[in-house]
Amino acid sequence: MYSFTGGGLFCAIIGNILIVVSTATDYWMQYRLSGSYAHQGLWRYCMANKCYMQTASIAYWNATRAFMILSGMACFAGIMAGILSFAHFSAFERFSRSFAAGIMLFISTFFLLLAMAIYTGVTLSFLGKRFGDWRFSWSYILGWVAMLMTFIAGIFYMCAHRLYESRRVVGSR
Repeated sequence: MYSFTGGGLFCAIIGNILIVVSTATDYWMQYRLSGSYAHQGLWRYCMANKCYMQTASIAYWNATRAFMILSGMACFAGIMAGILSFAHFSAFERFSRSFAAGIMLFISTFFLLLAMAIYTGVTLSFLGKRFGDWRFSWSYILGWVAMLMTFIAGIFYMCAHRLYESRRVVGSR
């Protein structure tokens, strides 16, 4: 059980770090504009070595930001539940912390999937046509990697829960 829990905790921590880095950095998309390269993130866009805040309240940016923040919070809650799953308190006999950690990490994965799907869909249908020479960049890719890490962490915690429950049932006979 501890190997699954440890693996889940490791993947969840890496996933949460990647969520924070992906959300905070300005390299979701790179493009060529007026002969020079520019890049943008969820909060700022940069052109000619100067960065400006995204002041326009565009729905897809707001939705992507919100889902990324919710994903980070759910992942953090999963990490806390995962850390607590190492401790065995008798007051929590009927509450499986590894199951709670797995559920929170799956919720984090779902929020990440929504954020990445919204950003991808709008970028491909609108911004991709606006800028001829463009590409997704490393902040965007980190978001997808974070989604895989949180999903794998959720699987680890569900396996730990299943292993713990099977041992508990066998031990009670």
